[in-house]
Amino acid sequence: MTASRAAVASFEISTRLVKAGDPDRFLSAQATPQDQRSEIMAIYALNLEIARAPWASQEPLVAQMRLRWWGDAIAGIYQGKSPDSHEILPALCEVIYDHNLPQNLFETLIDARHFDLYSDPHENREAFDSYINATSGTAMELAARVLGATPEALKVIKEYSYGVGVASLLRAAPELIARGRNPLLTDTVNLVTHAQQKIITARKQKHLVAHKAKPALLAGWRADATLSEAAKRPESITAGLLEESPARRMATLRWRKLTGRW
Repeated sequence: MTASRAAVASFEISTRLVKAGDPDRFLSAQATPQDQRSEIMAIYALNLEIARAPWASQEPLVAQMRLRWWGDAIAGIYQGKSPDSHEILPALCEVIYDHNLPQNLFETLIDARHFDLYSDPHENREAFDSYINATSGTAMELAARVLGATPEALKVIKEYSYGVGVASLLRAAPELIARGRNPLLTDTVNLVTHAQQKIITARKQKHLVAHKAKPALLAGWRADATLSEAAKRPESITAGLLEESPARRMATLRWRKLTGRW
């Protein structure tokens, strides 16, 4: 389907938002075929906006209203309403319709971010796992669905995205703690080991993920380095020492693009 003029502008805005606010996903998305790259950017832009919503105000009620607004806006798309209440919605509308994306995935993504409104820690390991799967996992699944991933591939992606989500959270932990949040479990060492095992398990089933869906998984290109460093030096997590040098990051990304390894 040919995108409307409003949607074309919306895709361009989405790309700029992701480039500025989520550079890791922006860089990984460059491996996506040109004709689908802007669609992936629309998904990543929405994920970015929803992740930012809990921080829209220091008042949890105000930020909660922002999350509710996004839920209503997404529901409006599925109800056939004009998607013009936010600059990224026309693009998202095109992607949803073109790829028949399930509404419940967006609801899951939004609901999970309510945890970020408050300073309370996760109640238990089950709650933590649910949060990782609903945030990192849902974002990666949406991108993979846009690229035509099969149901078998989505099961592999769920395993892989857990490890990716934990790695991302570990890198963000110092800032989250500084802002009054408590994102980590007490047994961080076991968590890191579990995340690494999830990635190993996923890679053992890589034959189930078609080549066309691989760019969605490339978004996790930094996970191995992060988890490896956290496993060797757990103290580096809260000290904010998990960031690789720019040169190493780019070398890793280039290698993964060349080899097709996610």
